[in-house]
Amino acid sequence: MNKALLRDLKRIAQTLPARYQIGKGELSPTVFALLDAALTANELIKITVHESVWETMQTQLDALTQSLQAMLVQKIGHKLILYRENPAIRKYDSR
Repeated sequence: MNKALLRDLKRIAQTLPARYQIGKGELSPTVFALLDAALTANELIKITVHESVWETMQTQLDALTQSLQAMLVQKIGHKLILYRENPAIRKYDSR
């Protein structure tokens, strides 16, 4: 991912609502499936991580991005922004 695309994704993500939440159940197979489907459909998603699991999530972040084959665009507070290019829809220009 080049710097121009990263900058554009951060700008676009500011207006995205956080439609997905990781809570007390943490990272179950159902959550992985939901996030995988969301990345396939949208390429860029914003996730809210509940405060009670934030510390655990910090350590599992690499595993999450690797298993979803996604890139962490930004981490702000308890929000994560993930991106995975989908050649079928290509919403965002990878330049």
